[in-house]
Amino acid sequence: MKKLVLALLSASVCACTMATAEEPVQAGNMLVEKPLPVPGFADFLAVDGDTVWVTNVGRVEQWGVDGKLASTDMPRPCGTMSVANYSLWVANCTGGNLYRIDVGTAEISNIIETGIANPKGETNVVAGAGSIWVPSASEGQIARVDPATNAVIATVSVDPDTFYLAYGFDALWAVSSEQRSLQKIDPATNSVVATVSLGQQPGFLAAGAGGVWVQEQGDGTVARVNPDNVEVTGRVKVGESLVYGDIDTGGGSVWLRTTEDQVFAVIDPATMEVTARLGTPAGSGAIRYTDAGVWTSAHDDQTISWWSH
Repeated sequence: MKKLVLALLSASVCACTMATAEEPVQAGNMLVEKPLPVPGFADFLAVDGDTVWVTNVGRVEQWGVDGKLASTDMPRPCGTMSVANYSLWVANCTGGNLYRIDVGTAEISNIIETGIANPKGETNVVAGAGSIWVPSASEGQIARVDPATNAVIATVSVDPDTFYLAYGFDALWAVSSEQRSLQKIDPATNSVVATVSLGQQPGFLAAGAGGVWVQEQGDGTVARVNPDNVEVTGRVKVGESLVYGDIDTGGGSVWLRTTEDQVFAVIDPATMEVTARLGTPAGSGAIRYTDAGVWTSAHDDQTISWWSH
């Protein structure tokens, strides 16, 4: 059943107008949640056109707004995935390698021996600068994979326990939760060029909407980092905790999947305020923004949801 969810402003009732179909999704508009039952453990998401890929137990699945479209078996998909070069790139935590799956056929095209830095599963695979980047060793390494050859062409030395990545502003960004650090990596030199200290238990991050945004999970805050001078320029208090959830940017907003208080919250990067809180708490999961709507997952409820006008 569709559930109408009003975007609740943090201090007052929204008086915003509805966007047209051609406009990107805005934070203050009413959204309709369309939940889709996904048996198993639906977790991390990757947008592929008007569909989404989701990790599950022993497989990755492709879903559209009307149901499942494809499924590919693999030992243990884990962490955020990336869609690039007509492929889905997925970390495999059981084998410590990187799976390449053809998004047209849903068939495995390559398995690349990269190593996986965090076999517990909280990790990122990202695309940028013509490469695929994978946290590959807990001692502090990121593997750079060339999709033309399916080979590791460089290894970047980073802080120990660097598991979280994002690409944006012509740089790779890497977070070590244990070291409480955000590192800026220059893809031209495959080296760390700047580092900034963060709050308690930093985790997933996104680069866009004018900054690099990092969950400070232990503090219940989101930190904004200037991508040029790599300094923290502000923080937004969202709740008591942000363990674990997810984060994305798009449509001029920051989209934050939470585990407490709501399904997700929306941050205005200009005012540094939470402008909307949508849904009732559904445990941990992921979030991905598109101009047409927003995808979320809730593995405890065994669902993914499509939020749209």
